Amino acid sequence: MVIEINTLNTSPIYEQLRDQIVLGIAAKKLALGESLPSVRRLAADLGINFHTVNKAYSMLCDEGYIAMDRRKGAVIAQTEESGEAFALELADKLTMSAAEAICHKVTESEFLAICKQCYKDAGGNLENGGSK
Repeated sequence: MVIEINTLNTSPIYEQLRDQIVLGIAAKKLALGESLPSVRRLAADLGINFHTVNKAYSMLCDEGYIAMDRRKGAVIAQTEESGEAFALELADKLTMSAAEAICHKVTESEFLAICKQCYKDAGGNLENGGSK
């Protein structure tokens, strides 16, 4: 998987890195147990500070997307089924997205169509309940 940092993007680099790894997991470009580059290696490859990569890896670890292994370093972890805490966090994010859509005069049907397309684009399969 190729990770690219957009310096023109207003999102912090550690968030871009975190998001690209989550997208890679969802799209099955990163497999369960697969090792990620070391913090220093990825920082050098991307030309960014290693503290930035470390922050992204820490977030991913805290969120359960990766696990830290002494021998292998960062590896893709088995994510848990969505629980109540995840559902509440997801609802908060979707509520803000819906509010922004309403402000921009996006209809409910347009918003739902965009949500469905984004889900598919991220690697989800609506017919199988999200399994691909």
